[in-house]
Amino acid sequence: MAQDPRYKRYVSVICDTTEDGVVTPLAVEWADGRTFQVDRVVGTPQRRHSIKAGGTGICYTIKVLGHVTHLWYEDPRWFVEAKPAPAAGV
Repeated sequence: MAQDPRYKRYVSVICDTTEDGVVTPLAVEWADGRTFQVDRVVGTPQRRHSIKAGGTGICYTIKVLGHVTHLWYEDPRWFVEAKPAPAAGV
């Protein structure tokens, strides 16, 4: 089975931070201007290693448009494990 190629795609994140320092991501913004609302954060954020894209940070398991995915905070930036764009003509 071929490995699922992924890479770090740094993104902008709109989030809420409480006075206690609890961070909740609300939306993810792509460089092309698209914004995706976070439906909810699933579970508790944990420090983890991204096996697919590399790097270590706080992993937020989130639900966006009905799909569960991961959003990483690698101080001071956020990233997702993105799939490469398909080659032209494919």
